[in-house]
Amino acid sequence: MDLITTTSELAAVCGRLALHRVITVDTEFLRETTYYPLLCVVQMASSEEAVVIDTLAEGIDLKPFFELMANEAVLKVFHAARQDIEIVWHQSGTIPHPIFDTQVAAMVLGYGDSIAYDQLVERITGHRPDKTHRFTDWSRRPLTEEQMHYAVSDVTHLRDVFAALDADLKKRGRSDWVSEEMEVLTSPRTYDFHPERAWERLKTRIRKPKELAVLMEVAAWREQEAQSRDVPRSRVLKDDAVGDIATHAPTSLERLANLRSLPKGFDRSKWGADIVAAVQRGLARDANTLPKIEKPRGNSNGAATVELLKVLLRMTSERHAVASKVIATVDDLEQIAADDNADVGALHGWRRELFGEAALALKHGKLALAVEKGRVIRVDRS
Repeated sequence: MDLITTTSELAAVCGRLALHRVITVDTEFLRETTYYPLLCVVQMASSEEAVVIDTLAEGIDLKPFFELMANEAVLKVFHAARQDIEIVWHQSGTIPHPIFDTQVAAMVLGYGDSIAYDQLVERITGHRPDKTHRFTDWSRRPLTEEQMHYAVSDVTHLRDVFAALDADLKKRGRSDWVSEEMEVLTSPRTYDFHPERAWERLKTRIRKPKELAVLMEVAAWREQEAQSRDVPRSRVLKDDAVGDIATHAPTSLERLANLRSLPKGFDRSKWGADIVAAVQRGLARDANTLPKIEKPRGNSNGAATVELLKVLLRMTSERHAVASKVIATVDDLEQIAADDNADVGALHGWRRELFGEAALALKHGKLALAVEKGRVIRVDRS
């Protein structure tokens, strides 16, 4: 186990790892006090070695690591890769490719929805990983021997997990299913958080077009503010406050001061006028240019159709040993209930073959569900 603290050491180890067809990768980072994650440690392993990179070491240039992440001849194996990829994308402008995400593979193989790394390791290898340093402060130096051991074990166990999952995928003919998911994970759009799309991540109860317009403007302002100051969104404005502003649309500082979700005196801060200006921009937007708030319902029985689709989804998940979450979401089901041509994952690729066609058949009465000997079964009515 080597600790890499210089650019020359990093270049040498990346050169050695580039000779392997598969490497495992993990990162340790902090993001509690910043908008962008602070990369503290990178750990990597091949079949021959495992290393820990001190990304905060003075003078170290991570270019060799980023080049390795972009090396098309090397498959990079992660577990729950999204945040790791986001960090590389933000720091280098490149996205690791090709990749293999063991969490996605595990869902495709029926290990459950979003299984945790330590649970997956235990189920596949029988080894129970040490979780002592899961919430340690990885920005503190020097790194301890215990931290080093923890970091390395993440990528060495990952080698065994990958080998088992990869073999099982090939045996069941599902390797292409995972490849489809990796295309989404390695798309720049997945990590390109434009302020104008910030409202999409908020869970609110807005119902009117004007409320949506204000929400979009205030959420965009908050995103820009958080990015420019490199602080978490909640440090600028909490989610419930954004929703409250969208609902009440205060067009003056006096009205802003009346919102109970805002800290006392917020209206007198430098942000008060900015928020009022964002509200006014929202109210001035043309309602015809806004996204639709409610998903269209095909008929009054839409909710009942969604419930039937949920039963079909669960049955399909259990029958094929695939996590339901990776086949379809509740949002997918609602859109399918409303529109046969909904642009959702469940109606494309392997998901359509596994579930989508049956979902449409159920919706149109060509397929029924029945209980036989305590089990839900499909009944063809065509």
